[in-house]
Amino acid sequence: MPAPIRLRELIRTIRTARTQAEEREMIQKECAAIRSSFREEDNTYRCRNVAKLLYMHMLGYPAHFGQLECLKLIASQKFTDKRIGYLGAMLLLDERQDVHLLMTNCIKNDLNHSTQYVQGLALCTLGCMGSSEMCRDLAGEVEKLLKTSNSYLRKKAALCAVHVIRKVPELMEMFLPATKNLLSEKNHGVLHTSVVLLTEMCERSPDMLSHFRKLVPQLVRILKNLIMSGYSPEHDVSGISDPFLQVRILRLLRILGKGDDDSSEAMNDILAQVATNTETSKNVGNAILYETVLTIMDIKSESGLRVLAINILGRFLLNNDKNIRYVALTSLLKTVQTDHNAVQRHRSTIVDCLKDLDVSIKRRAMELSFALVNGNNIRGMMKELLYFLDSCDPDFKADCASGIFLAAEKYAPSKRWHIDTIMRVLTTAGSYVRDDSVPNLIQLITNSVEMHAYTVQRLYKALLDDISQQPLVQVASWCIGEYGDLLVSGQCEEEEPIQVTEDEVLDVLEGLLVSNLSTPVTRGYSLTAIMKLSTRFSSVNRIKKVVSIYGSSIDVELQQRAVEYNALFKKYDHMRPALLERMPIMEKTASNGPAEIVQTNGETESTILDTKHLPNITQPASQANDLLDLLGGNDVVPVIQTTVPTKPASAGGELLDLLGDLSLTGGPTPTPAPSVPMSQPPFLLDGLTSQPLFNDIAAGIPPMTAYNKNGLKIEFTFERSNPNPNIAVITIHATNSTEADMTDFVFQAAVPKTFQLQLLSPSSNVVPALNQGSVTQVIRVLNPQKQQLRMRIKLTYTHKGSPVQDLAEVNNFPPQSWQ
Repeated sequence: MPAPIRLRELIRTIRTARTQAEEREMIQKECAAIRSSFREEDNTYRCRNVAKLLYMHMLGYPAHFGQLECLKLIASQKFTDKRIGYLGAMLLLDERQDVHLLMTNCIKNDLNHSTQYVQGLALCTLGCMGSSEMCRDLAGEVEKLLKTSNSYLRKKAALCAVHVIRKVPELMEMFLPATKNLLSEKNHGVLHTSVVLLTEMCERSPDMLSHFRKLVPQLVRILKNLIMSGYSPEHDVSGISDPFLQVRILRLLRILGKGDDDSSEAMNDILAQVATNTETSKNVGNAILYETVLTIMDIKSESGLRVLAINILGRFLLNNDKNIRYVALTSLLKTVQTDHNAVQRHRSTIVDCLKDLDVSIKRRAMELSFALVNGNNIRGMMKELLYFLDSCDPDFKADCASGIFLAAEKYAPSKRWHIDTIMRVLTTAGSYVRDDSVPNLIQLITNSVEMHAYTVQRLYKALLDDISQQPLVQVASWCIGEYGDLLVSGQCEEEEPIQVTEDEVLDVLEGLLVSNLSTPVTRGYSLTAIMKLSTRFSSVNRIKKVVSIYGSSIDVELQQRAVEYNALFKKYDHMRPALLERMPIMEKTASNGPAEIVQTNGETESTILDTKHLPNITQPASQANDLLDLLGGNDVVPVIQTTVPTKPASAGGELLDLLGDLSLTGGPTPTPAPSVPMSQPPFLLDGLTSQPLFNDIAAGIPPMTAYNKNGLKIEFTFERSNPNPNIAVITIHATNSTEADMTDFVFQAAVPKTFQLQLLSPSSNVVPALNQGSVTQVIRVLNPQKQQLRMRIKLTYTHKGSPVQDLAEVNNFPPQSWQ
């Protein structure tokens, strides 16, 4: 066969290709020639063929058929063959392929080779693609080379040891003796790789971190020598001596000083020297300063040093390089909570970054600006942020509007300023605000009694200018419906009142109903506002006409509202003024606090729930969702688990809420008015009267076994609720015949929707072993239609340390229990 072309000629030929197809044809032709040469075991040109194959691999063409040829080159005695072979192994092999294990013996031999360059090739390959098996087999050789006096081999061995530790962390202690003298080396390459090795060991082991803290003075001395040393052409980069080694040492100092007072104290002075003596005109100096700032912020540094670090970040904000400005904003955002006052000094520079053209910088500047808002600067910061909201891209408007809402709620100097600010947001970016912004603003307006006339006038003006911002239109509609009489009477004292008639107000609201810009939700707000005005305006006939028109609307929500409002005009006209009177002041319910705010008609009182002695029986949401699937259909009512109340006067309504307003007739459940109190909850007040709660065990209803498996037995006994014969009371008795207690016992149940089910608290969550006791729990089932009872139960408990979960179906209830 003729000699194959050289690599240089192949590259030149491929570069002459004018199309992708032409290049592909050349590559295929050359690959075919290389395959033929491999089949004929051509040792003369194997190195050249593998080199060409690696070039084609770099171009993205398949070259996996050269893997074994790489192993043959590695086994060769020639250095040129080994060099191409190891390069091919690093490019074409990885630990997912078993072929790489065939290299282990060759690498071991080369690590003990007499030539340092062959040893270096083996170290590079092991450090690049060595698997955990290879690392275990060859860690001893790497550790020997780490102790050698040859600087060329020590730096490569240190990097290879880093890879070994990442693959097999338990081998870390093997390299501990070899690290003792690494930092005494004068060679910068060895120093650099040694610091990398120490950093890896400290990050992976707390014991190593404690061990290496004694090296802090030595690291400080090395860093000081780098700063104070004169010009060294071998290590100089833009006038700075070996910035790569400086950055690595600073990173290691940050790890060693974090959470340790003594180490932090030892490095305070050198960090101050680096921060003040490093040149900032070049990127190299900025990299060292940034690493210094991160180190100062992570260790227990002095307050003056932290201020110096933040001032460095402030200077970064003035840099022309976008990346440096972004890095500074990100770092300031991390430190603003701990050093708020120091960051506040750079507020004007941060606000200027909101005008940057780069979107990443603008986003970081916006987040940092919101973090800087407090009661002292709220007016100035809001002015800047509102200007930013007005001019920013749509991608920023939602986050910016949410941030302004939160900041205004927390730091508003007055209610008028708060209302003006939120209205400005709704006017500027109403389509981008969160869903809860409308009810929050309505609540704010309702609670600001003295601002009602001013607010409704401002909103009415905004409505005349623009009806495209739907949240603004919804708030305006609600306010006009509530305070339309104040708008017409011109009672505004904060600004000059406008002259507007009832018909003009109704014209605006009717315009919203027919506008193409209005969403269904907005139309609902508008129709309700018109209905409310029937008690505030004299144009009742016009309002009746508008409401009756929408009784046949194709929008079901709007149609239902109109039909119900028509009924108010006709059948319940005597109740209309009371139902449509002005809303009382709204209070936010404290969801996690001990007090619950109970709203009544025009009054607010705080009812303190006695939860001190009630067991915590809240079930996770996932368990409730599991129960929804118990009956395999959509007709399932999930279990409601609660406790028997101890306060008859108030607990009835609360438990009724828990049971979801049970309907005793079996028909659709009516929607209760929030301000109308329920006087006699029929189902629950059975247990709150002075009568006996249950009859004796009903005659003729025998007990039944619902579950008997793995030593756990569940028996049902039946009783009748005294006042209501439609309620069956089932008491479960759980017993355990095994030799070990069943702990964390939870019983859950689900029934079809035609039933209503209440599950009271169990007597215990531990079922004693050997039938030495039982757990009882009461289930109350409302069966108004006298249908056959079906139930599915879910049991979860821990037995002998193992969690157990099981489902079962109970369909064989005795007829007397449900008839």
